[in-house]
Amino acid sequence: MSSPAIAGLNCPSCGSAIELRAGPVTQTVVCGACHAVLDAKDPNLRVLQKMEQRVAVQPIIPLGTRGKLKGDEYEAIGFQVRSITVDDVDYAWREYVLWSPYKGFRYLTEYDGHWNDVVIAKSTPEEKTSGQQPIIEYLGQRFRHFQSAAATTRFILGEFPWQVRVGDKANLRDFVAPPHMLSQESTPEETTWALGTYVAPQRIWEGFHLPGKPPAPRGVYANQPDPNAGSWKGIARLFAALAALTLVVLVLRVVTAQRREVFSARYSFSPAAGAAVEAGSDTSAFVTAVFDVGGRTSNVEVRIDTDLSNNWVYFNLALINDQTGTAYDFGREVSYYYGRDSDGSWSEGSRSDVSYLPTVPSGRYYLRVQPEGDAQYRGFVSYTLRLRRDVPRPSFYLIALLIVAVPPVLAAARSWSFESARWKESDYSSSDE
Repeated sequence: MSSPAIAGLNCPSCGSAIELRAGPVTQTVVCGACHAVLDAKDPNLRVLQKMEQRVAVQPIIPLGTRGKLKGDEYEAIGFQVRSITVDDVDYAWREYVLWSPYKGFRYLTEYDGHWNDVVIAKSTPEEKTSGQQPIIEYLGQRFRHFQSAAATTRFILGEFPWQVRVGDKANLRDFVAPPHMLSQESTPEETTWALGTYVAPQRIWEGFHLPGKPPAPRGVYANQPDPNAGSWKGIARLFAALAALTLVVLVLRVVTAQRREVFSARYSFSPAAGAAVEAGSDTSAFVTAVFDVGGRTSNVEVRIDTDLSNNWVYFNLALINDQTGTAYDFGREVSYYYGRDSDGSWSEGSRSDVSYLPTVPSGRYYLRVQPEGDAQYRGFVSYTLRLRRDVPRPSFYLIALLIVAVPPVLAAARSWSFESARWKESDYSSSDE
């Protein structure tokens, strides 16, 4: 790429040599030595503005550097620093003017390590309103208003295809549809629209052959794409497949479950006497008659129903295989209390209890039962023991669904956190974004 230049020009303010890389399309040029702002259309480079402040800002992309963007070669010819003030805090960003004799002008912006590739919009976007938030329709994409502010030019260097001075002010309105941003810039003289596309810093470094590594971006930028957006769709599809499979297995389990009752008997127990009474028996611990538990190896549901009233009973239980002596020992407490106070009626606990013994092989079994209760209670507690074979437990499948839901929930949380950080910096930080 070759850049037209006007040779033999000198700064009328300090005498330094001036080169115009973009030739006749340049309207303003800033002397690199004294930072005087010169009129490039004037053959004598008329001074438009003298800089009293000698503090210079060094551009990350040195002026004169050539690089490639989207396969086209450009040269960095201009640089400016602009800022806005929000809640008495100044926020400054940097803009680069890029020039190609074949492609014309292009721009790069950088704020806190976030870069945007910017071109002038080819048509005026159509603005709508959604609630209190303006909406822009542009090239089939929907942009939401992000922020409005007044920008001030703080520092300039190099060439510009427009008249520019330090202290220039313009009203900005930004609309986002990540990774794109539409920006409206208004002055008393004109209004322009520009379309920015978020660019990874590494692409800028590689395109312009800059030394070292780019500084890591800080925070979330207005049109920065969510890095988790792509993975979210895959995770959601995987969750949907696993959830469907879990539900199918649950339906099959419910349909094929036996739910066969293998034992049921009713007893009475006197906590004060520590006795179990069944058909005249009077022992504190007893065993039931032998019963068959058939079918494939699966669970056994043990249900205890009582007539407790402001009392408790603890059941020491064991399901014992009459042929092998294998015992499944377990204990269950049943308690139920109720009353009335200044807040009204209350109750706690339950008169019933359900427990499960997993993977019990088929065979002949009996129960060993030893109830214990409050020795101060003088009455009797009646209870029923009921065992059922192969009872489906939907809670296991619900737990499985919760487990497979963890990745999409985490992905959604990350996405929500990312979007929350984005809109926190907007004019709608207090909304439900």
